[in-house]
Amino acid sequence: MTDRAFYSDSIEDFFRRAPDEILGILVRGGIALEAPQRDAWLSQIALLRDCLGSFLKRGNIYFEYVVPRVGRRIDVVLLIDHILFVLEFKVGTAAFSTAAIDQVWDYALDLKNFHETSHAIAIAPILIATQARDVLTPLRATKHADGVLLPVCVSADRLALAIDELLAHCEGEKLNALEWERGRYRPTPTIIEAAKALYSKHSVLELSQSGADRKNLAETSVTIASVIRRAREQSSKVICFVTGVPGAGKTLVGLDIAAKERDENSALHAVYLSGNGPLVAILREALTRDKVQRDLEAGKKTKKGEARRPIETFIQNVHHFRDECLKDTGPPREHVAIFDEAQRAWSREQTVSFMARKKGRPDFNQSEPEFLISCLDRHPDWAVVVCLVGGGQEINTGEAGIREWIDAINRSFPLWRICISPQLEGEEYLAKDSLKTLSGTGRIAFDGGLHLSTSMRSFKAETVSDFVKELLDLKADKARRLLADFGGRYPILLTRNTATAKEWLREQARGTERYGIMVSSQAQRLKPHAIDVRVQIDPIHWFLNDKEDVRSSFYLEDVATEFHVQGLEVDWGCVVWDGDFRYASEGWSQHSFVGNSWQRIRKLERQSYLKNAYRVLLTRARQGMVIVVPEGDERDATRQTSFYDPTFEYLRSIGLSEI
Repeated sequence: MTDRAFYSDSIEDFFRRAPDEILGILVRGGIALEAPQRDAWLSQIALLRDCLGSFLKRGNIYFEYVVPRVGRRIDVVLLIDHILFVLEFKVGTAAFSTAAIDQVWDYALDLKNFHETSHAIAIAPILIATQARDVLTPLRATKHADGVLLPVCVSADRLALAIDELLAHCEGEKLNALEWERGRYRPTPTIIEAAKALYSKHSVLELSQSGADRKNLAETSVTIASVIRRAREQSSKVICFVTGVPGAGKTLVGLDIAAKERDENSALHAVYLSGNGPLVAILREALTRDKVQRDLEAGKKTKKGEARRPIETFIQNVHHFRDECLKDTGPPREHVAIFDEAQRAWSREQTVSFMARKKGRPDFNQSEPEFLISCLDRHPDWAVVVCLVGGGQEINTGEAGIREWIDAINRSFPLWRICISPQLEGEEYLAKDSLKTLSGTGRIAFDGGLHLSTSMRSFKAETVSDFVKELLDLKADKARRLLADFGGRYPILLTRNTATAKEWLREQARGTERYGIMVSSQAQRLKPHAIDVRVQIDPIHWFLNDKEDVRSSFYLEDVATEFHVQGLEVDWGCVVWDGDFRYASEGWSQHSFVGNSWQRIRKLERQSYLKNAYRVLLTRARQGMVIVVPEGDERDATRQTSFYDPTFEYLRSIGLSEI
């Protein structure tokens, strides 16, 4: 027996039990039993009794097997001989929709990627339409070597035949049900999946259960909760800095804190804030759609506006929060504010200019960090500011970096204490000098629990972000060693042709795995390759809409820039590298396209932004990516081969294979 399924048994004992007894066990799984669900279960039980007679002593059966990563349940899992079968029933229909095929495929991939004892076995996804007759789609060879077979569509009367054919199609040792059941489930959700689960009251620890990232997330969540609790008990004010490598789960931790304390009547009421407009819009829309869909499945119709209202309180744009605090000089409702991507808050110069031009406040004289801290400082008793910090990810003019938060505390808030990750002293955070000004004051406490060191995004290779850092820092030997270590698990390929890259993406992605093309916002000379960064995309459509929508990333027509994708991810990514960021013998050469020609970027700050833009783009893919460095054209002064060839050769020299 396994606690992951509402009902599990040997196939032999499944036949011995009466259908009503099985139904009773399923009901005890904890969901409300509505007539459609009861009828669906009884239909599945009867159907499986009709077709599994020849497999009585050959395996086990599991009903409603829970998939933690997406908060869903697989209708039926069968363990027969050497294959794990994933069954999705569409009761009362004769159609095999693309969405249904992707659904059962996703379940199979989820087990393969995140269930420990499913990694090395064959998994066969099967879609059954109960009203279809005499349907069994041909078994097709897959280009993937991980053991996940292509989905089979079958009518109920041909299910036994499908199982027989699949068993004959694959070789392998007989599976041990007890060993398979003991396998740990170690999911790594996308940020969108995680937000949905957390908003539905799941714990952050349920969403990541592999050794390193589970321990890391648990330690960081506990550390922050402890800081908040002590601040309240001691009536003190604290700013807390959480660092982490790209994809380590900083946003996940922030959403977890805000989700736990989103009740406005709670003394610990918290809000998640981000200046990343696309991220806020996408998370809000994803949660709204999910809420409407879940309610619909429960028999309740909820309008999108009704579903959206509480979500807009839970996740806010930091600029809207700022504007409300400008209007109302009292303390905000929240005692805890989580600022994601805090390094991107505006400098004093940028904020003062904006306030004068856009808000009619010519007397305003604070940086964005200083003003935001001052808003929480209005509380007479206690307050906590949690800054989630990504190193080397400032990508726009006026972004102050983390040092401005520290300088603001030092300059204007002498009673605030600082809890800090030791990694904040690293060179990529540019805060070391600012921290020195506070040394010896007794206001700083370092805590290793505030650093997330393991990348969850690239779950097949935890060191991808380290590889990208070494690549961009021109440390070719280190980059080469890292690539050699994970290359087989996380492919990074190189090409000069966008059509080749697109075909590779389509071949890699299965089910609803998302793929898309990403480019630098300065990549102005990719128009000959049908890529125009000046065309504005709606990131909600790009990230959330399905394969049938021409505005989605799946169509490979619209491209996203670093501003659209920061904080988000795709499963398979394509980065097209333009002449704005060129490899040269003396180092990277940064350029912007002005009028009709490239101009060299001389200002160090802007050079850093462009390097960081490529850092963001190269760390978005969860499972693998292809990099396109186009061929130059000597007939075009803006696309000389010298702008592209050295970059291509550098990437190839560190071991990237060409396709």
